[in-house]
Amino acid sequence: MANPFLRRATEYVRDDASFLSIVSPTPLTTFLAKNKHKDDMFEVPVRIIGSPGSGKTMLATLAEFKMVEAILKDQTNPTNRTLAAALAEAGLLQSAIPHVAAVRVPMESEYREFWELPYDPAVKTKLAFWLVQARAMLGLIRNLTANRTRSLDGIRFVPRATYEAHLEQIGGLTAEGVRDRALAVQRAIYSIGAGLRPPKLGDLPEDATAPYAPFDAIQRIRIEWQGEPIEVAPLVMLDDVHALHHDQLEAMFETLSHREMKFGRWMMMRLDGLSPGAVLRSPGAQASHGRAQGRDFVDIRMQVVEDGKKGPARVQFRTMAKDMAKRYLPLVEALRNRGATDIERLLPSEPPSVTAPQLRSVREKVDRDQAKLGISASRRAEIDALVAGFLDKSKSYDDGPEVALAMVRILLHRYAVRITRAAPSLFQDIDPDPKTPLKADADVAHGARLHLHHEIKRPFHYGIDDICDASNENAEIFLQYAGALVANIETRAIRNEELRLPPKEQQKVLSNKARAIMDGWAFPQAARVRSLVDAIGRDCQAESLLPNAPLGAGANAVAILEDDMQALPLDDELGTVLKHAIANGALTIERDYGQGGKLWALIELTGTVSLVHGLTYNRGGFLPKRVRYLRDAAGIADA
Repeated sequence: MANPFLRRATEYVRDDASFLSIVSPTPLTTFLAKNKHKDDMFEVPVRIIGSPGSGKTMLATLAEFKMVEAILKDQTNPTNRTLAAALAEAGLLQSAIPHVAAVRVPMESEYREFWELPYDPAVKTKLAFWLVQARAMLGLIRNLTANRTRSLDGIRFVPRATYEAHLEQIGGLTAEGVRDRALAVQRAIYSIGAGLRPPKLGDLPEDATAPYAPFDAIQRIRIEWQGEPIEVAPLVMLDDVHALHHDQLEAMFETLSHREMKFGRWMMMRLDGLSPGAVLRSPGAQASHGRAQGRDFVDIRMQVVEDGKKGPARVQFRTMAKDMAKRYLPLVEALRNRGATDIERLLPSEPPSVTAPQLRSVREKVDRDQAKLGISASRRAEIDALVAGFLDKSKSYDDGPEVALAMVRILLHRYAVRITRAAPSLFQDIDPDPKTPLKADADVAHGARLHLHHEIKRPFHYGIDDICDASNENAEIFLQYAGALVANIETRAIRNEELRLPPKEQQKVLSNKARAIMDGWAFPQAARVRSLVDAIGRDCQAESLLPNAPLGAGANAVAILEDDMQALPLDDELGTVLKHAIANGALTIERDYGQGGKLWALIELTGTVSLVHGLTYNRGGFLPKRVRYLRDAAGIADA
């Protein structure tokens, strides 16, 4: 069986049972259940926005009614019970019975082709929207009958109170009538877009031009559930709406935003479907189509990165990623046969060891720097004691002698920076106290490990938590990293070797995979994005490797003053480059980041770029820059 980590889950599965056996419920609880607008998600338009691979399609597939029904049919299965609990938290179930009947409608390229037809924009929008409605109704009926628990006769549509007069246009309230009308509309509209030459406006088929508005007319669906009648709320999930033409998407959103519409509607889209200003979260950006976010529509971002390494976003993603790995590993036959299905045991996070010659070279370097800086033996002893005291109290297991020596070296250089040496005199203090007392802390320790990584190739990124953090809350990126590591472990299993992958091997596999991911970028502006992030990576590395480690754990970001960033025109070429960098997992941005009494736009490298350049994942270390720096790094000429 092929390594399942190397294939997207929605492409890997062949049937519903296989999908349910590997899908994680965490996206439901992370992005839906805990959303502050949870109660409005089935009443107003919802945009579910994320980078490629963030899990939009998986979430939509899991929420479809046929999947929900399959989960509830077998509650003896512990996986199904876990999924059912997540569905209930997300509002798709109430009192252990379905509350919503959802259907996923892929927004394939043919919808965009309607925008090329030689008709008025209003006509083109109506044709595409009616086709979407027809396919949504057909998909709903298929979902409601998929598990053979009910026939068409067991489905009845409930209209809005003021729409009784419009029932004929949708085929009535029976499933058979609604299906037949939807089939006629789909056939008629499809023939317009599929023909070699579009017909004249006056020659369009009647079924394509007659009024058709099931989303406006239908409020609930009445079905039988375990022998009892229930009513469920209809929900259409339009997947990949970013494939539409920009103006077409705007018009589609406008049409779906009617306040009186009771048919739930979600739009799953990538970040690059938004404007540069919306992606950069710039003040004045029109991200809401003229409507108020939270009142007229709801945005759900599937990648929350602004909470930092210790914040809930990374913690939640670690939980989801480990859950995915737990479900995928048993599908790798060579590992299943060895009983090796615990990802944390296979990818140990125990600190790496160094060789005696490496340790000696580090010690000699520290001694040389001490002599070069003219630091006395008594001051060196004091610094040694500071480091030893910190490591004794530290909860980190990564406290080997090489780490201690690297910390001492950093503090030696900080001491040299903080003392003021006057001109030689008879009364000069040969061992002055620093202007600011030296301190050994976690940041110094982290900086020391980073220095060791670059100086003696000591592994820096390893262990399941680091792999999760490298993924920047993106499920597909995590699967790519985990897949590369699991492929290595699978080879070891076939050769009957030790399965646990040492930190050195983990670092090598991850770094190579990260570079392959960057080299494979093929999205718009990819060349400029690579140039930009490589320039930032090189400069952050140079700053992080200064002997006194001024930023402690190191830098992985640049920051532009908010005033300068807000002055950037929303349609600027640099804004387009930044938009695609953020949308495709090369950068993240945080606005109004406060530090040093100033507000910054923090432009941070993602885990993939940090892996390539050997940088920290910790947030906070940045290089102050101007907008001009970003233009030069991206290779953008002056206008």
